[in-house]
Amino acid sequence: MTEEDDFTSLRLKIEGYVQAVGYRHFAITEATRLGLDGWIRNLSDGTVEALASGPTKAVEAFVAACMRGPVGARVTNVELHRADPPAEKGFRRVSSF
Repeated sequence: MTEEDDFTSLRLKIEGYVQAVGYRHFAITEATRLGLDGWIRNLSDGTVEALASGPTKAVEAFVAACMRGPVGARVTNVELHRADPPAEKGFRRVSSF
C-alpha cells in the first residue's frame, strides 16, 4: 500500500436535527483532534455539509463521529461522496450556504 492509498477526501452531508445544537463545533473539535484538513458549514435546507481530508483511518473515525454527533443532535443520515482535498490546511468553519 502506498502513502497515496492511505489518504482519503470525503464530502459529507449530515441530515437530521443537526443545526443549533453545537454540531459544527463538535465536528471541528473531532477533525482537529484527528489531524484532518477541511471545512464544515450549515446549509439552508437544515443539513450540515463537511469536507474531510487526511489519512483514511482518521477520516473513517471522523465519519463515525459525525454519525454519532454531539449531545442534543439527532443524526438520521450521512451521505458520503469522494472529493478533492481542500486547498488550505487545517479544519475550519466556512460561511453557511
